[in-house]
Amino acid sequence: MKLTRHFVLRLFGFLLTSLAAWYLGYFVAAHVPRNTVSMAALQEIGKKPVLRAPAPKRQKCGLWAPCPPGNFAYRILSGGGKWRRPKICFEDEEFINERNYEHKSGIIIAIVNYKTGKLVSRNFFEMWARDHSREMMDFIRKAPEGTLLLMATHDDGSSRLNDDAKKLVEELGSKEIKNIKFRSSWVFIAAKGFKLPDNIQKEKINHSDQTKNRYKGWPAEIQIEGCIPRNLI
Repeated sequence: MKLTRHFVLRLFGFLLTSLAAWYLGYFVAAHVPRNTVSMAALQEIGKKPVLRAPAPKRQKCGLWAPCPPGNFAYRILSGGGKWRRPKICFEDEEFINERNYEHKSGIIIAIVNYKTGKLVSRNFFEMWARDHSREMMDFIRKAPEGTLLLMATHDDGSSRLNDDAKKLVEELGSKEIKNIKFRSSWVFIAAKGFKLPDNIQKEKINHSDQTKNRYKGWPAEIQIEGCIPRNLI
């Protein structure tokens, strides 16, 4: 008899607790706005904070790392395929880009004042339809002492380029100008009247391959980039 009475009391307590829990749930559902507590918010409770690295800061001329103080930043990109046009950037100024360069086939040269980093002159020399080697040589020879010459090809810069022009560019320090072929992509930076450091990237060449090239016979773009000390002269 005592066991039965104890069992009844426990059963009554269980039912009372269940009723109270149901009523509390009903009350919360009826009176608390749905957007007050979301499942997403509940799931976030107890999670460890996630540390995210800040977005990388854009460097001059799109370089991955900033140049040390007292250096110029440069980036020379050749044309690629039929429509990807060359770019010449110096100290974050794009002297040649998609907006100011028309689709042409040949060699483009930008002359930059080494002391100020400002553009002195720029010109394009057609090397496919006509021979403009003589004009290109005159342009290079007239570049003042204490300037940088930044050069890039688009499409074909070799078909009409004569040996005298190649020799002049070679005298500026190019090791690849005599190897340039039909539709080779080529970029080069040189100094007139002073010497560039040996450890900077000065030149690159890529020969068109009719079977492997991503542009189906057109040259793929190549680039050189880096930092030039301001105290060379």
